[in-house]
Amino acid sequence: MNIRYIYLFVLALGFFACDEDDKILPEEVILPELTAGTADFSNYVAVGASFTSGFTDGGLFKASQENSFPNILSKEFAKAGGGAFTQPLMSDNTGGILAGGNVVRGYRFVFNSDIPGPQSLDAFLNGLGASVPPITTEAGVSIGSDFKNFGIPGAKSWHLVAPGYARLNPYYARIASAPTATVLADAMAQNPTFFTLSEVGGNDVLGYALSGGDGSNLITDSATFNDALNALITGLTSGGAKGVVTNVPFITDLPHFTTVPHNPIPLDTETAAFLNSAAAYGAYNAGIQGAFAFLVANTPLTQELADIEIAKRTITFEASANNAVVIMDESLTDLTGINEELVSMRQATAEDLFVLPASAFIGTEAIPGNAQTVNGVAVPLADKWVLTPEEQEDIKVATDAYNTTISDVANSNDNIALVDLNGILSELASTGIDFDGFNLNADLVTGGAVGLDGVHLTGRGYALMANKFLEAIDTQFGSNFIESGNVANANDYPTNYSPALQ
Repeated sequence: MNIRYIYLFVLALGFFACDEDDKILPEEVILPELTAGTADFSNYVAVGASFTSGFTDGGLFKASQENSFPNILSKEFAKAGGGAFTQPLMSDNTGGILAGGNVVRGYRFVFNSDIPGPQSLDAFLNGLGASVPPITTEAGVSIGSDFKNFGIPGAKSWHLVAPGYARLNPYYARIASAPTATVLADAMAQNPTFFTLSEVGGNDVLGYALSGGDGSNLITDSATFNDALNALITGLTSGGAKGVVTNVPFITDLPHFTTVPHNPIPLDTETAAFLNSAAAYGAYNAGIQGAFAFLVANTPLTQELADIEIAKRTITFEASANNAVVIMDESLTDLTGINEELVSMRQATAEDLFVLPASAFIGTEAIPGNAQTVNGVAVPLADKWVLTPEEQEDIKVATDAYNTTISDVANSNDNIALVDLNGILSELASTGIDFDGFNLNADLVTGGAVGLDGVHLTGRGYALMANKFLEAIDTQFGSNFIESGNVANANDYPTNYSPALQ
């Protein structure tokens, strides 16, 4: 019997003195014995991408893997008949990985209050004059595939079923059973009795978002995603295993895209006047006016629509601490046929989202030493730094389509439970979630839920995620992890990792 004691204290109202008979003594609360319900946790296997692996702070390292949500789950499963849960631990805590001795993923991030945005561990230690530990995890050295955690950072949905993916992904290269193996087949070789399939589809939109929608990393089409998901579910349940899947969050809720403001440029009166002059943006604004006057006179474009376009593209600055940056926007009407100098640029609005690395780029000089080449002011930010509303809509449309498929699959299969990861992260981004007295939210650094890369969770965030899995398992399979108190505790998991961690 699992027994916990809850001590209730009541403050007397009105008088300081009270009779002995009025005192409330500690109350013993007896929790029910844990039951697994209809689930068999004896051989738990996790499949997914970076969340499943324990990736955080821009890297994968031993300490973060030990706090992965599957490892946290396995500790609770062990109390209900679960077996050993082995993970392909990295060789160190640097967060980096090598391929053929070359760094293919650098050091993890740490917090440095003296700079904007996160800082890499090696840069932080160099700044202190401290020694930098070497990256020792080598992707080219196979450590076998006899593991239970197949969380592969960077994997898109179709990567998990693609033969030869080990040739493209250094994390999978370490554990693939063969160069032509698939993640799904290697996971199935472990003969799972229970599985989690998490954040499948996340990287299918995340790659596009991290690149600012610049076309270098396209969103996976729905048909390809559907085929991959169905193959994964069919394979993982083929031996009678039950499991849990998650839907895909709206990644634009994450602090990687919500931390950098659209208007961080401070200007004095003199500088603002110069930028507004004909020598700078004044001539550009006049050119915009002339181009649309030509279009109104020579095309079906109305003056009303022209005025809207002119207002959207006019660039002005003022003496203020909060001027909006200038960005390139390919969704604007192409005016270069009228005037080749009228490139598609505008000032950002609150509807635009900036990737986190932009915090360290905005305000730098395109030509060092030339104050008239400030990025985001005199030089517009390229597409890779910003997600425009149109690009955000592309992400939402794809995410909604993925989630419809995931929901349909889960609802049609009694052996599948569904975790609403989308709802969880949306709640973290809006009101926060209470976790053992801590209000976890999605604010960068201070929120406690999301790590320093602005995308992946902290150890405590993964613990919260594990508990949400347990809730879904209880509901679908009749276990009672929550009711019996067999859950992860917030105080057991960190919100950050020390730079001294070796």
